[in-house]
Amino acid sequence: MNLDQAMQTRRSIRGFTDKPVSKDLLEEIIALANRAPSSMNTQPWHLHVLTGEPLERVREGNTERMLAGVPPSRDIEDYAAYEGEHRKRQIEIAVQLFEAMGIERHDAERRQDWVMRGFRQFDAPVSIVVCFDRSLLANTIAHFDTGAMTYGLVLAAWSRGLGAVINGQGIMQSPVVREVAQIPEDQVILTCVALGWPDETFVANSVVSRRRPVSNVTRFLGFDANAGKAQSS
Repeated sequence: MNLDQAMQTRRSIRGFTDKPVSKDLLEEIIALANRAPSSMNTQPWHLHVLTGEPLERVREGNTERMLAGVPPSRDIEDYAAYEGEHRKRQIEIAVQLFEAMGIERHDAERRQDWVMRGFRQFDAPVSIVVCFDRSLLANTIAHFDTGAMTYGLVLAAWSRGLGAVINGQGIMQSPVVREVAQIPEDQVILTCVALGWPDETFVANSVVSRRRPVSNVTRFLGFDANAGKAQSS
């Protein structure tokens, strides 16, 4: 798969097979993602890769706390509710997913089950907890850099046939994740990536989120003048 194919076809995968992912393959993917650019080459990120029994303990801890009504506890500042166009796009992808899964608006039980899947890392065989150095917590560029690395991680996985979804729900009970994964206090837990071999029978995996056209997100300045110069030369 070339880069164009990987970027065009990548989508969030929320259903996985039980097939394990080898440590060698994960190291290969991480080595590629580790080439991500960072401000002044600071490379602020740290990854904690969980599978098997440790991952099951995180799933259980997250689920128990959420069902008990324990408020989310994250290392990073929680974001406010989305509004305007951002809220519309949030609703649009939710509608796409629920329609694919056949979850009706009034079906509170299945909607709750869908939410809990996120806290269970979508039952993926691997969860990669993404952190960065706490000394850079107030430095928003460190968030940006770690995000760039995370996209590289997802893209590298996709190019090798693995599916992934960047999953903030998986670390909403960050104390559980920190304790089980033994993440040192000098690291901030930013997000996690649920990863594994896609389950082709899981219909939500076919959902492709819609994207705005280039003309809607981009302004080009000075190009008309340059084009005129090129034509006259």
